[in-house]
Amino acid sequence: MRVIAGRVGGRRLKSPSGRGVRPTSDRVREAIFSVLGDAVVDARVLDLYAGTGALAIEALSRGARHAVCVDRSAAARETIEHNVRGLGIEEDVSVIGGDALRYARRLSGGEEAFDLVFCDPPYTAPLEPIVSELVHGSWWRTAFVLEHAAARDVPAAPVDLSADTRRYGDTAVTFFRRP
Repeated sequence: MRVIAGRVGGRRLKSPSGRGVRPTSDRVREAIFSVLGDAVVDARVLDLYAGTGALAIEALSRGARHAVCVDRSAAARETIEHNVRGLGIEEDVSVIGGDALRYARRLSGGEEAFDLVFCDPPYTAPLEPIVSELVHGSWWRTAFVLEHAAARDVPAAPVDLSADTRRYGDTAVTFFRRP
């Protein structure tokens, strides 16, 4: 696994051993960032279920301002910290331990806001709670990007959001956007 493009493009990323983390493939990450385009530049990014931190790191490499990575796994957090240290971008990333859904719920009443949110829950996790929390949240501004199994349906977006799902083999990515 590597960073696809930008200031640290081509650099390799570590992934935790075992089956607990399913990193987003290079192909899917490249497609995600192709769709997002310039929305990444100067963005504040939230990476929920961060795993390796690859989505946040890719965003930073392409010009995002700051990223927050949330994962409850200690091994995942250690991997993210290893990756950002190795790339020399540790000042640009905050790594937080805890449940992604609980973290998103805490944001609902706070002052912290993000431009882009990446969410890559385990493929077997129920999507309804996290999608409901995120699509109704006022704490994100531009796009909420949900990676999920292509065989699963995603709950419908409220009328004030657009939703576009793209499939890449057994992986699908749904982009929710504000007008």
